[in-house]
Amino acid sequence: MKKIIVLFTVLFSFCFLNAQENWDTKIDSKLYEVIMNHKTFVSIPNLPSNIKKMYENISWVKEKYRKVGFQLKNLESSTLPVLFAERIVNPSFKTVLFYFHLDGQAVNTKMWNQKDPFRPVLKEKNTDGGWKSIAWSSLQEKINDDWRIFARAAADDKAPVVMFLSALELMQKQNKTPKFNIKIIFDLEEEYGSKGFLSTLKKYKNQYQSDYMIIMDGPAHNSNQPTLTFGCRGIARCSITTYGSKLPQHSGHYGNYVQNPVFSLSRLLSSMKSEEGKVLIKEYYKGITIDKEVANILNSVPDNTEKINNSLFIFKPEAVGKNYQEALQYPTLNVRQIGTSWKGKGLKTIIPEYATAHIDVRLVVETDGAKQLEKIKTHIREQGFLVLDREPTDKERLENPKIVTFKGNSGVNAFRTPLNSPFGQKLRNALTSAFQQKPVSIRTMGGTVPIIPAINELSIPAIIVPMVNMDNNQHNPNENIRIGNIRQGIKICLSILNTDL
Repeated sequence: MKKIIVLFTVLFSFCFLNAQENWDTKIDSKLYEVIMNHKTFVSIPNLPSNIKKMYENISWVKEKYRKVGFQLKNLESSTLPVLFAERIVNPSFKTVLFYFHLDGQAVNTKMWNQKDPFRPVLKEKNTDGGWKSIAWSSLQEKINDDWRIFARAAADDKAPVVMFLSALELMQKQNKTPKFNIKIIFDLEEEYGSKGFLSTLKKYKNQYQSDYMIIMDGPAHNSNQPTLTFGCRGIARCSITTYGSKLPQHSGHYGNYVQNPVFSLSRLLSSMKSEEGKVLIKEYYKGITIDKEVANILNSVPDNTEKINNSLFIFKPEAVGKNYQEALQYPTLNVRQIGTSWKGKGLKTIIPEYATAHIDVRLVVETDGAKQLEKIKTHIREQGFLVLDREPTDKERLENPKIVTFKGNSGVNAFRTPLNSPFGQKLRNALTSAFQQKPVSIRTMGGTVPIIPAINELSIPAIIVPMVNMDNNQHNPNENIRIGNIRQGIKICLSILNTDL
């Protein structure tokens, strides 16, 4: 009996590996075509300010996705339309809503190492670590995974759009169909806050409604291993202003007499955080626990603390978490800018009228934006300040030794899908089978995506599947996509499309 089991296991493994090898071979044979498709797509400028070009992007996607069985239509929004695609494989199957965006960040042509950021350039790395252009005809020979395509939106987010399309084309050629129904949102303004898409949530909620959601945006873990991200931080903002005399005063005449608001602001800010970086505001971390199971998940991420610190040129990190991943599980309190009443060029020997600290608070699932801002406000009152939501009156200035103007925006809350959810387990198993190793599982990523309100409104499990290289210069000059990530991304998409949900 044992021999039979062993024989079956060997045969199963052989068949499985052979199937994977076949997909790899098929991806290889299609890769040149994929890169040429990507080149054409990226050559269409995608700044929302150029409406004509945005409609050209829509037309390109419509043409390609119709050929793999999708019905597409433009949904009206408060700004540019949302491109919506749908393919019903079987009415009895589960439905997955995919999210991509077609727009890109603005460009400063002078900062790019090529003439036109919307004219893709193929490059390879020099011996000195720089990048040099090579002919596109080089792709007709053996394709090097470490070659890169440089152009705006080459990675964010046109590469995933092409990867997903290519996986569907490969399946179609093999007469295979996805194991679930597919809906796709192509957002035309993600880089600018997704205002149009978010305005459609109420009107088109029934059309968007699905069993699960997959967001194909953002970079994979810096190890370049297949990655699943189960949540991201939200963000709230506030400003805190302290006051001196009603008008700026000469520091010679009134130094040692008029209180400088910068010092009162600095003392107030210092009362909010310890030297080790922990927030001292009462109940700021309330509800957050890192149990053994969560700690094991966080520790499984292949981060290297020494490399992180060296790349940041910091002596040591703050002590909020035991490592980088654990630090992301707590809300932040970040002073992003400080200013005074003097806004002119150069320096002046004055005592400012006021000093303002602009603060952002990155939120986690356990924290609510409005409640966190209220905790900050309460803390300020406990330091003896009169807290206002406007500038103080002359009477209030004369009657109160310590005054703060507090203005807040509760922003958008975080989202997180449990790592042990059935949906998460199935995606993890699919990627493990395809790549013969477990994917990197990120519990919460540091950034905030503008579509969090959509995730919360639709109330469906959502997972981010990032596929582009971490060092893609996202949003910056010389944005790029590594060809090896295109190859791997297609395989990731194939593994997901062939998963029974």
